Amino acid sequence: MPTDLVADFSAFLQACPTSYHAVAELAARLRAAGFTEQRETGAFDVTPGGHYIVRDGALIAYRVPRSVGEDTSLRIVGTHTDSPSFKLKPAPEHAGPGFRQAGAEVYGGPLFNAWLDRDLALAGRIVLADGTTRLVRTPAWLRIPQLAPHLDHSVNDQLHLDPQAHLMPVYALDGDGPDLFGALTRQEGLAGDDICGHDLFLVTTEPPAVIGVAGEFLAARRLDNLSSVYPGLVALLEADPSADVLPVLACFDHEEIGSGSTTGASGPFLASVLERCCLALGITGDAVHRLYARSWVVSADAGHAVNPNYPTLHDPDERPRLNGGPMLKVNAKQRYTTDGPGEALWRRVCRAADVPVQVFVSNNAVPCGTTIGPLTATRLGIRTVDVGLPLLSMHSTRELVGVDDPARLARALQAFYELG
Repeated sequence: MPTDLVADFSAFLQACPTSYHAVAELAARLRAAGFTEQRETGAFDVTPGGHYIVRDGALIAYRVPRSVGEDTSLRIVGTHTDSPSFKLKPAPEHAGPGFRQAGAEVYGGPLFNAWLDRDLALAGRIVLADGTTRLVRTPAWLRIPQLAPHLDHSVNDQLHLDPQAHLMPVYALDGDGPDLFGALTRQEGLAGDDICGHDLFLVTTEPPAVIGVAGEFLAARRLDNLSSVYPGLVALLEADPSADVLPVLACFDHEEIGSGSTTGASGPFLASVLERCCLALGITGDAVHRLYARSWVVSADAGHAVNPNYPTLHDPDERPRLNGGPMLKVNAKQRYTTDGPGEALWRRVCRAADVPVQVFVSNNAVPCGTTIGPLTATRLGIRTVDVGLPLLSMHSTRELVGVDDPARLARALQAFYELG
């Protein structure tokens, strides 16, 4: 593993302001480790060694073992690359009183108040007239201004933010300089009509920081769910290639908006990759079902540590904390997939990795969230267990994780990949 994993994780977070940047960073690190890119339009390559496939904001990486036999199994880690944000509208220009503003749609379930008075950039991808795509990232151009308490004396008692009226960022004074796309084309050295499409998001510009009296916390954007993506990558790269398993890292997009897309966990991406891999390896018919029956999926997505200011909203008997290790996520309604065999599997791999285990279960009076685990289990029919790192301030622009926990999750996932 990287010598200073927290520093390397911070660099990873800085490089990944959007799902598209995350995939580019993952691909670069995989190539540096000797993985080869598999084009979806090409014949499937199953030569022994590492391979990866990119589809927009999603990536699937896998390592083909030297031989595949009757005892070989799949070990799949599923994560997601997206985070709650605001997505720029196709024609975002809006003229407010004295200001030029940018229209953006709500993406997922962000904490609205966390976006106020932040220095915001645009990041994502643009599609050019020739059909090529380009990743872009601007300086801090935008800001959503908070209303001063002098103008609303109830602001500290009850803050209501209308996503159309109150969350439109300003980026210039009225009549000053180019519009957003004019500024973007100038930054990228393009002609005015070169940009024919875009997937651009508002992103914060404050870098990750280790904080706390003893340096025990890492504060950063997009810990949900890059705090699973990065350990999954480290685990795949560090796992023993001689194990009789075919390890897979599936990084989906669009989890925050329901996963219903060509790159989401409800879509066909992972099933298609596994099917093509099996066909190329000569695994067909009943042998595919036997392979799936020997296999496991670990769905890794961030979860909730106990917030000390709101302890009554958590289960009174399970108190996940930062730096307490990764959590088993349990829900009787299968919002998380963990069951008895899944719990036993996770405890087994954590014991092998010398990693502590915590449990997250919801307070019965508080609705439970969900993640890609149930979707992947339903789509593939492979046994699945849900886990994740405990966070504070999930869906904020500045989430908090314990500095020890990413390395622990990486070690546990490595043990899972090596489990025969």
